[in-house]
Amino acid sequence: MGGSVVVGLDGTGNSVPAVRWGAEEAAARGLRLHLLHSWVSQPTNTAIAQEGANKQRYGSEVLASAAAMARELHPGIAVSTEQVAEQAVDALVDRSGQAAMMVLGSRGHGAIAGFLLGSVSLHVLGRAECPVVTVREEESAPYGRPEVVVGVQEPGTQGESVLEFAFAAADAHHRSVRAVRAWEATALAGFEFIAPAEPPDEAEREAGEKEKLADILAPWRAKFPGVDVVEHVRQGRIAQVLLRACSEASLLVVGRRVQSTPMLLGPVVFAVLHHSFCPVAVVPRV
Repeated sequence: MGGSVVVGLDGTGNSVPAVRWGAEEAAARGLRLHLLHSWVSQPTNTAIAQEGANKQRYGSEVLASAAAMARELHPGIAVSTEQVAEQAVDALVDRSGQAAMMVLGSRGHGAIAGFLLGSVSLHVLGRAECPVVTVREEESAPYGRPEVVVGVQEPGTQGESVLEFAFAAADAHHRSVRAVRAWEATALAGFEFIAPAEPPDEAEREAGEKEKLADILAPWRAKFPGVDVVEHVRQGRIAQVLLRACSEASLLVVGRRVQSTPMLLGPVVFAVLHHSFCPVAVVPRV
């Protein structure tokens, strides 16, 4: 399973776009597709009896159907399946240590509310060691739009894993990268807005942010010369700027701090997960 694309299946319609997405990633990157189902975590509304044997039989059918779909979409890709007798969150987090990425389905909820993320998805997103992509059930064609959008906020090496994932995805799927950097006119300290002693020159500040972004992107342009890059600097809150930049996005890539606190996901990640119109990749910053 090392370096594979792991797709978590819950046995509902949410899994279909996740399988499509995972199969596309596996084929484009030359990786194995690994399909995982936890029979002890099956949704309570599935039309099966509650006995363990029946649950396992249903899980086997879910895995077989998903594997057949993946092979039909991308003949020749390597596909493996695994049914586990442990909770889905624990199994997925455990497998994330050896996976290249993980793909989870999300219930769509119309144009306004965006994603509806279950507790399994939220806990996996907050604890996984590899990038996790959430794909809502309305998503029909993986990478059907021309851009991969990535948030570029962290200085130095803190954002390297995020940029690595975004550029590699764009390169594998022949898409451009839109690198987004947001800046705010006032600084937020604690719970109060602190006005600067002298009002800053906004044009000067914007020019400085553009220079920072260009410097951050320079090594990635060199590493991925075949990927077109659009530099996108706007004033505003990070989540809002990111969401507005996604009109042509096949994928939005954001970073997650690795922390052991009750708040597994930060407010920016949580906002884009729930309001993005495209799949979202959450990449742990290492």
